[in-house]
Amino acid sequence: MSDVQVQQSERDLWPAVRRGFRRKCPNCGSGPLMKSYLKVRDTCTVCREDLSHHRADDGPAYLTILIVGHLMAPLLHIVFTTWRPEPLVLFTIFAIGCVTLSLYLLPRLKGAIVAFQWARMMHGFGAAG
Repeated sequence: MSDVQVQQSERDLWPAVRRGFRRKCPNCGSGPLMKSYLKVRDTCTVCREDLSHHRADDGPAYLTILIVGHLMAPLLHIVFTTWRPEPLVLFTIFAIGCVTLSLYLLPRLKGAIVAFQWARMMHGFGAAG
């Protein structure tokens, strides 16, 4: 009997993470997750899911640095060895690329982490369910 209750209370991980990456509510997928660039809403405006339990902390920043670094470092090496651009041109292009990619990924990765915590019922997300 307890196995049935546990299975019914589990939430699908990957659909929730995809919704979070799109900055949507992990429960309904239609309400906005963020109320500003990085501020998570306390409740979903559509389904009223409580989102105040999230604890994303520094996770989105670490993941952003990890992804941007692993994408841009090999690309920097390839561009430098293939075309040998002027150092200032190379720096300018890659600085803009790194900043742009970081600003794009940061709120999306925060949404994905909040959705992961919601799907795994971490930090009080499963207490009321």
